Amino acid sequence: MIESVAATSLFGPSPIFGRYLKARSPKRVATRRIPLLRLPPIKAQAMELTKEAFNDQTDVNLVQKPGLWPPNNKADNPSLHNPLLRQERMGCGWLGAIFEWEGVLIEDNPDHEKQSWLVLAEEEGKSRPPAFLLKRIEGMKNEQAISEVLCWSRDPSQLKRMSLRKEQILQALQGGVYRFRDGSEEFINVLTRYDIPMALVSTRPRKNLEEAIVAIGINGVFNAVVTAEDVYRGKPDPEMFSYAAQLLQFIPERCIVFGNSNLSVEAAHEGKMKCVAVASKHPVYELTAADLLVRRLDELSVVDLKNLADIELSEFGAEPEVEMELEEEDDVYPSSRAAVDDDFW
Repeated sequence: MIESVAATSLFGPSPIFGRYLKARSPKRVATRRIPLLRLPPIKAQAMELTKEAFNDQTDVNLVQKPGLWPPNNKADNPSLHNPLLRQERMGCGWLGAIFEWEGVLIEDNPDHEKQSWLVLAEEEGKSRPPAFLLKRIEGMKNEQAISEVLCWSRDPSQLKRMSLRKEQILQALQGGVYRFRDGSEEFINVLTRYDIPMALVSTRPRKNLEEAIVAIGINGVFNAVVTAEDVYRGKPDPEMFSYAAQLLQFIPERCIVFGNSNLSVEAAHEGKMKCVAVASKHPVYELTAADLLVRRLDELSVVDLKNLADIELSEFGAEPEVEMELEEEDDVYPSSRAAVDDDFW
């Protein structure tokens, strides 16, 4: 039975059961230098493999798996070989705009939102939610806020009833009056003139949002409208933005979200989208995580949007990313020296 194992010490020989290792000249452990190989362009190879796998699919009934290259996206459809069509989609047809409703396109009074929750709490006999909870539920669906944050109920019927009642209170406080934010209508007209697809997202019920769109006079402008009935969760979950991108038939990297809070920025980045923050109800220094920050939408130009939606794809002639070759060093694997007593073993 081996009594112990000798260990090398920086301070000399170590005692083992009262005896010391005899000092010997250290033996150099034989090592073999392994030359560094050139790292393959992993990203380029993976792209080619997925591209071959996509092209080898001959069964029309085969369900396309997500993540294959190229994605199902009308802006980057490789079948468009017409130079005129290609020039159009390389211009403004390669990006989609996703707008939030309150605080981005129309004026929003945050006090009405808080007051509606306080009135609902009084009607339901619940304790008044503190200010930090009201700030936390901004951008959430009503059902999500009631069940997960306020913890008033988890019964689906009760959640639906309280959610509808909260929207009725909010509508009464607003009085059915909607007004464009300064510069929003002009920016919408610019995107319409350049034929840029647009989507509208909101956690409001579809009926209320459609009535507001008709009342403000922009009916038929948006290619897709996502409301509370279309998604399960609100911000900071990117479900609303991702679903809007699917309706626009654009990959997330080609979509730009226009929001007015850090929750919007977080949800957009989580969904792999760029975000333009509008400083309407939050100060500028709180929105620095956004890709662009403006006070009014008409401060933006189409060139700004094209630069945000510009991503490197092999279809557009981008060079594949090549890994940097590491330089060889003299001692890649440093040799270790150990003094061991042969008689000990």
